[in-house]
Amino acid sequence: MENKEELLGILEGILFVMGDEGVSLESITEIMSLEPDQVKELLSELKKRYEDKSRGLRISYLGNAFKLTTKEEHKEYYQKLVVNPGTNKLSQAALETLAIIAYNQPISTVEISELRGVDTRGLIRKLVAKGLIKEAGKSDMPGRPNLYRTTSEFLDYFGLATIEDLPEVKKEEPSKDDETDLFTSTYKDVEDDDTAQ
Repeated sequence: MENKEELLGILEGILFVMGDEGVSLESITEIMSLEPDQVKELLSELKKRYEDKSRGLRISYLGNAFKLTTKEEHKEYYQKLVVNPGTNKLSQAALETLAIIAYNQPISTVEISELRGVDTRGLIRKLVAKGLIKEAGKSDMPGRPNLYRTTSEFLDYFGLATIEDLPEVKKEEPSKDDETDLFTSTYKDVEDDDTAQ
């Protein structure tokens, strides 16, 4: 079994990976194969370490989940970060994530990640910090992940009056060639199976 310092490192990593979704005591207990009292002791120790003035994060217990959050006393600096033009440019990945949220809201982080094909939890945190998206309740999916939707700041950023002003996205219909290829490949598979018998 890992020593206490290693366990604290694992716990910190779990909290970081789970991001704004947070993680319940029961989940940590199961993931780390520890007793609830052991996990509570580790959480208490890690929380105490984060209280040091040299640390920028803290452990919060919100909505039945433990999560890493920034300290309230540093809020003014994060607000400057959000309004600073030099840090307010959106990356291609952030724009793609915003588009997915805008056209599918309310939507969970899991669904966004599935649509993008990559983990988007870090991007979601940044977009929330910039005020472009916000939490909009809980999903009925297992684990009840947070749902997100765009904000009025999102509309301002893109010069939209309402969300209905978003450009219409045309869904591509499969071409005749695609249908023919699908039929041909299916037919060929059947032929090959018959030949093998």
